[in-house]
Amino acid sequence: MSKTNMASALKSLKVKYNGRYVGTLAMMKNGMVAFSYDDSWLEEGFSISPFSLPLEKKVFVPSKTYFGGLFGIFADSLPDAWGRLLLDRLLLEKNMNRDITVLDRLALVGQSGMGALEYEPDYEVVDAGTILDLDYVAAECGKILKTEYSKDLDSIFKMAGSSGGARPKILTTIDDKSWIIKFASQFDTNDIGLQEYNYSICAKRCGIEMTETRLFQSNTCDGYFGTVRFDIGPRSRNIHIATVAALLEADFRSPCLDYNDLFKLTRILTRENKNDIENMFRRMCFNVLAHNRDDHAKNFSFMYDEKSDKWKLSPAYDLTYSNTYWGEHTTSVDGNGKNPESKELISVGVGAGIKKDRCESLIDEIRGKVEEDLYEYL
Repeated sequence: MSKTNMASALKSLKVKYNGRYVGTLAMMKNGMVAFSYDDSWLEEGFSISPFSLPLEKKVFVPSKTYFGGLFGIFADSLPDAWGRLLLDRLLLEKNMNRDITVLDRLALVGQSGMGALEYEPDYEVVDAGTILDLDYVAAECGKILKTEYSKDLDSIFKMAGSSGGARPKILTTIDDKSWIIKFASQFDTNDIGLQEYNYSICAKRCGIEMTETRLFQSNTCDGYFGTVRFDIGPRSRNIHIATVAALLEADFRSPCLDYNDLFKLTRILTRENKNDIENMFRRMCFNVLAHNRDDHAKNFSFMYDEKSDKWKLSPAYDLTYSNTYWGEHTTSVDGNGKNPESKELISVGVGAGIKKDRCESLIDEIRGKVEEDLYEYL
């Protein structure tokens, strides 16, 4: 796939999966973006979003508008608040700040997106190197957040890739591993990296599956939190990932789900995989007991294994102390978002097929570890 410069607004875009042609996205007059599978993909491929885009020969048109007219699975490829800010600043500085469409934004993602989906044409707007000094990167990110000039905006943009979330972050390779490294936003305390690292260690002790995490050294703060990417498989072959927001076409910016919904989705997608169901229960308990209320629909994902034709729960991510401006969990627990306790946790777990005594045992185990490891944050 070759890199091309930005041209006039795109009307259509090719979607690929690890180099294979999946189908075509096309802009409609009403601003919605239709999708259709290629015939070759219909013969040998799989549904990239099983509920919204079953493997059928038809033109699919989204009915929801909050993904900018896209189906959720393609919106997953786009960067969130931080990446969007970087792109808008970059286009402004390069005098390219015309109204760009979601197809233009996907073309700017090209091959650099999280997961296995790629887009063609693949626009190239910067040609910059990598910065190795994390303290310097953090300082430049702080300037960008405050709308100050950064002479290394091109490099910061390129290193950010299409990573999600609101906090500044970069994608980089260290010790032959692909890392996501986060930096503080203007709303974070100076120990946010250490805090998220401590949360990750506690989560692993609670039996929650995560990739390797690390606290990268800093001379200006307590360190930068890093986590190994789980969307890159053997031989650098990317893995197809879908967030719950994408799978259910759910607006992650607002409370729209209950953990009962997450368990129903887990059971259907994983074909009643007991390990994934129990891991989801552990995550629910951890989020409640460790006060992670930012448990929205993009903070849970599933991975597709093409060889076995199965979906599985992805490793956990974005686990840290957090509030919401409405003071409740974004995903409610058996209808209770404000102050869910053991009663609601058990009700959800039993409804998902976990025995009551097992639920009680897991809650006690996780509560003990959270109180032991994270007491200073709670």
